[in-house]
Amino acid sequence: FVAFLEVFSYIISELKFEVYKMSISYNKLWKQLIDKNMTKTDLRMKADIGTSTLAKLGKNEQVSLDVLLRICKVLNCDISEIMEIIKENQNV
Repeated sequence: FVAFLEVFSYIISELKFEVYKMSISYNKLWKQLIDKNMTKTDLRMKADIGTSTLAKLGKNEQVSLDVLLRICKVLNCDISEIMEIIKENQNV
């Protein structure tokens, strides 16, 4: 059993795993606002979102799916048109 553990430990130590750190970008949202000649305040009022939520969007932080769907409804677009998930490959 000890020999098995040693072999298993060696195999695990030799394996390389790919880990993806994922972040969110709302750059597409800001482009949509420019294209539709809409201010952030206009969006905030029409989508009924708070200033703190708008600040989170500005910092590319997570917001609720409900907020994203309300924004999509106001902009008449799909969620992929206002945000994207960026994968950053890291070897472990």
